[in-house]
Amino acid sequence: MSRAPKVLLIVTQDTKEEEARFVRKTLEADGCEVIHLDPSIRRTVGGAEISPEDIAAAAGQSIEAVRALGHEGKCQAVMIEGSVRMALAVHAKEQLSGVLSVGGSMGTSLAGAVMQALPYGLPKMIVSTMASGFTAPYVGRKDIAMMNAVTDVAGLNSIARDVYRNAAHAVAGMAKGYEPSKADDRPLILMGTLGTTEKATRRIREALEADGYEVMVFHTSGAGGPTMDSIVADRDVAAMLDLSWTEIVDQIYGGIAAGGPDRGRPALAKGVPTIFAPGNIDFIIAGPMDDAQARYPGKRYHVHNPALTAVRTELPELQAIAEHMADLVKDAQGPVSFVVPLKGFSNHDSPFGHIHDPSLPGPFAEHLRSKVNPDIPVTALDYHFNDPEFADAIVAATRAMIAERQAG
Repeated sequence: MSRAPKVLLIVTQDTKEEEARFVRKTLEADGCEVIHLDPSIRRTVGGAEISPEDIAAAAGQSIEAVRALGHEGKCQAVMIEGSVRMALAVHAKEQLSGVLSVGGSMGTSLAGAVMQALPYGLPKMIVSTMASGFTAPYVGRKDIAMMNAVTDVAGLNSIARDVYRNAAHAVAGMAKGYEPSKADDRPLILMGTLGTTEKATRRIREALEADGYEVMVFHTSGAGGPTMDSIVADRDVAAMLDLSWTEIVDQIYGGIAAGGPDRGRPALAKGVPTIFAPGNIDFIIAGPMDDAQARYPGKRYHVHNPALTAVRTELPELQAIAEHMADLVKDAQGPVSFVVPLKGFSNHDSPFGHIHDPSLPGPFAEHLRSKVNPDIPVTALDYHFNDPEFADAIVAATRAMIAERQAG
């Protein structure tokens, strides 16, 4: 007989006791074993498998000392630290099959920290009053689902009951079907792309998978690249194929998909063999057309959809991008190379696109070559990024770089 799936429930009972009981009852009716982590600060209600006292102790404090801090931010920091430690310990011992939290901004912040510390694949859901707004701090780089609480988490009403019940049913269903993925013993390659370069990256992925690699592809729209960077820092990676620089372009020029100042740095610092190709540097990602025209006046534009506008980068921007990349790779601890297509950087920058300019890739390649260290190869090829010949050149370069690293 299979064991009941164990679900970690994160709800503060000092303010949300009624909601906690309702969600727990629903999970248990669905056949789950509930382990309630209660990070309450104001008072201890009792009944939770992991009490406020347990959480404070895990952070090296007593709950009385936490309460005596008299500052919600300082109290929260202690309870987050203790909650993360308790959750990791429980998962190591009990093998959780799911995590569910219900809360406002404080509870969501704590639950997000806990869930971000748990493995990819483990079902995670946050029901929150913050779910219809800015969710990036809570989700981070992990596979966390967020559900809008709609009403405040302040008692039960006809909407709240439906929301909490649906969330509990969803987590219970995921928990029942959850099986941790078995470790893949194939060497790992990471790669970035967008839909505008997907034709090439699909061909690259399929070729490398046929070689026996596991290839993870990330959508470089603001979170994908930083997630790729975080994975390369944590795992043994055979090669990094940084083939979509949208998040770098947007970081430099204030686009909406900025990936942060350290985008691309972790693989270089770790010495992972890295191939850069300037996919999607032909545009900055802006919002709707009115916003794009106001922020980037006098440019060439392509309306990707009502929410997103591609703003054409011109030679000065491309030269600045080349200089940024040269500075990025100057302290690389492993092999690095650049491969540049001379007939366009994306679907938008093609004869079928709306911001095509064949005069720009060549000067970009020349400027890049003039700025990078002489020992870093910059290969310019007379193809478009999405041409099969360009994809095959990336594959060949990847194979050669890995083989050289293994031989050395």
